[in-house]
Amino acid sequence: MTHKNQRFSEPRDYRYRAFIGPADKYDLTSALQFNLLTFLGLREEHFLLDVGCGSLAGGRLFIPYLLPGRYYGIEPFQWLVEEGIKNELGNDIILIKRPVFNNNNEFILSIFNRKFDFILAQSIFSHASQRQIRRCLSEAGKVMKPTSFFVATFVEGEENYAGDEWVYPGFVTYTLDFIKIMFENNGLICESIDWPHPTSQKWLVATTRANSRNEMNTHFNDKVNNLSRLEKEVKRYKSRLEQIRENY
Repeated sequence: MTHKNQRFSEPRDYRYRAFIGPADKYDLTSALQFNLLTFLGLREEHFLLDVGCGSLAGGRLFIPYLLPGRYYGIEPFQWLVEEGIKNELGNDIILIKRPVFNNNNEFILSIFNRKFDFILAQSIFSHASQRQIRRCLSEAGKVMKPTSFFVATFVEGEENYAGDEWVYPGFVTYTLDFIKIMFENNGLICESIDWPHPTSQKWLVATTRANSRNEMNTHFNDKVNNLSRLEKEVKRYKSRLEQIRENY
């Protein structure tokens, strides 16, 4: 997918950015992912699995932040990962932080043979078939701890995509109720949250309910409630800034 804004052709070739979304929102995509996960509790010692990590829009922040060997990425297109490393990170930080990558395109999250504290699937369900989403969620259950978070986005619509193929470029839609049922059928508690996204996708946060259910529900609800309070504060400050601008 080629971006039409020609200013991005100089001084660097930004095809690796445009391939995963609007090139002019690449940095915003990075920041929103990083801020959300750190708000939900991601810390440097945690293990993160970035599903569909692409050209490392999120990885460019997560890899330097996490301790060595804590970032794992799955991306079918190896050239995207290579371009992300070349243009966004550099080889030195890769040698220091030792991220782990895999190119499987079947959502085999268990391929790394480890548990993760956080799983991120940013702009994956927005292109995936029901079969692919179910496979991803089934695999997620194998690699999540009782305290793990699964964070994902999807495009909300009135119809549920019924095809069996990955759709790209372009998006597929699902209803929120349908998405929640798919999570529930795979042993996950799922809630939508009002967090910004550059292409207006809806964010989802899920936890496992297989173990320590009461403890997990409390942990999950605390995070969601904190997020709700933060959203109200942001709206209040935005309203105040608008008033200040009008006065000037």
